[in-house]
Amino acid sequence: MKHEFIVPEIITRFMAVFKNKDYRIYIVGGALRELLRGFSPSNWDFTTNATPEQIQQLFADNFYHNEYGTVTVKYENNLFEVTPFRTEEDYTDLRHPQKITWAKNIEEDLARRDFTINAIAFDGRELIDPHHGIADIKEKIIRAVGDPDKRFSEDALRLMRAVRIATEVEFTIEDKTRAALMKNSYLLAKISKERVRDELFKILKSDYAADGILLLKNTGLLAHIIPELDYAFSIPQKSPGRHHIYDVGTHLVMSLKSCRAKDPIVRLAVLLHDIGKPATFKKDEKTGLITFFNHEVAGGHLVKKIAHDLRLSTTEKNRLFTLVRFHQFTVSELQTDKAIRRFIRDVGKENLTDMLILRDADRIGSGAKPTSWRYELFKKRLVEVQKEPFQITDLKIDGNDVMKTLHLKPGPRVGQILQKLFNEVVEKKLKNEREILLKKLKTF
Repeated sequence: MKHEFIVPEIITRFMAVFKNKDYRIYIVGGALRELLRGFSPSNWDFTTNATPEQIQQLFADNFYHNEYGTVTVKYENNLFEVTPFRTEEDYTDLRHPQKITWAKNIEEDLARRDFTINAIAFDGRELIDPHHGIADIKEKIIRAVGDPDKRFSEDALRLMRAVRIATEVEFTIEDKTRAALMKNSYLLAKISKERVRDELFKILKSDYAADGILLLKNTGLLAHIIPELDYAFSIPQKSPGRHHIYDVGTHLVMSLKSCRAKDPIVRLAVLLHDIGKPATFKKDEKTGLITFFNHEVAGGHLVKKIAHDLRLSTTEKNRLFTLVRFHQFTVSELQTDKAIRRFIRDVGKENLTDMLILRDADRIGSGAKPTSWRYELFKKRLVEVQKEPFQITDLKIDGNDVMKTLHLKPGPRVGQILQKLFNEVVEKKLKNEREILLKKLKTF
């Protein structure tokens, strides 16, 4: 079969090392899929009829320590993964094959792969496509190789991979594959949280993350990943005098669609910022007014649980909690500097940009205008307030100055005096200038 893409010279040279020793070698997987789509792969995967030991003999710089036969080779400052042809059997844990044998040919190897668009091989001259993956790439379709029920029951993480790949490459999932995905969605609960999280983050980082989340929802997978979010789609928000036009779940997805950050934690925070609304839902039967009082507090508690379920790191969990817990901040021209400083302390200076990104996405995802004059004024004041002393350590004098001027020994009194000086500076009764503060010290 002819091809219309160009393989980089370094790849051709690498494959030639195998061919010169009479081994067969093929480009496979996502690398070949991207080439066929007209893109340059960021990672290269190969399969060969050489055994792991034979691969190692070809290259001095290599690494082999896994049960799947994959050898990582360092070649011209690049790392390439090469795996022998193989077949797999007995997926007793719904994830890993218990029996792996070396396959006789490339066709046997391709038959064990997940989707047709990943079951194509290229040896530098000829494309091997026994499952018609090239046609599916042209039609932008995700289709399981062979029986989709069998593919998903072999490795349940393929359920998420189907959605993730569809999201990343803007493909649709073929009807039989989609039906099998929905039928087997419950199997995802048996997969490690870490692997599920990794696939979820890849979806969140893609250009069409919102579509990916909706696909998780519509295939039943979301209920096994973040059940709290899945439930949020059943909670209405539209009521008299309110600006919301979507249910809670749809609003969260629409907010994600408007999120300009690529950071998966920020995107996750946008997706979960109103996750406390179902627990705080109240509807006045007379007026029809819907309220969610203190939903940000409830949401803060919930995202701690979700962060644990997704096995986030402590740093990631704290960022997620902060963004959700404090997202419901007031924007008013009447706010005092003290109130704005309190907001900055709660959020943390390092999270201010992310919080504003979340607010922007929240507004647009609610059907509101992207900004307002009050919001723009608030952002300017955030900048101005941070130019002023923000904490005691910002004062132009310190504890040593207090002890030296007042002949005091170390103790609580020193801190109390610094606090009083700081309060006067914050209230603009004193300027934060060293000579002025030292002069004031002498009056204590």
